[in-house]
Amino acid sequence: MGDAADIGASIRRARKEAGITQETLADLIGTSARTVHAIETGRGNPSLATVAAAANAVGLHLKAVDA
Repeated sequence: MGDAADIGASIRRARKEAGITQETLADLIGTSARTVHAIETGRGNPSLATVAAAANAVGLHLKAVDA
């Protein structure tokens, strides 16, 4: 996965494939639907922990890359 928009698009795709709403995902990871929307669109400033939780909840895993 690449930048924030790519990560968000992957999370959105996986969420839709899982058949869950942004609200349901938000409940699963303890945040708001607004934050889930921000993650999926690559906007806002959600914490890395929240992005990782969203990814994990839909079966994705973030991987560290060397700069």
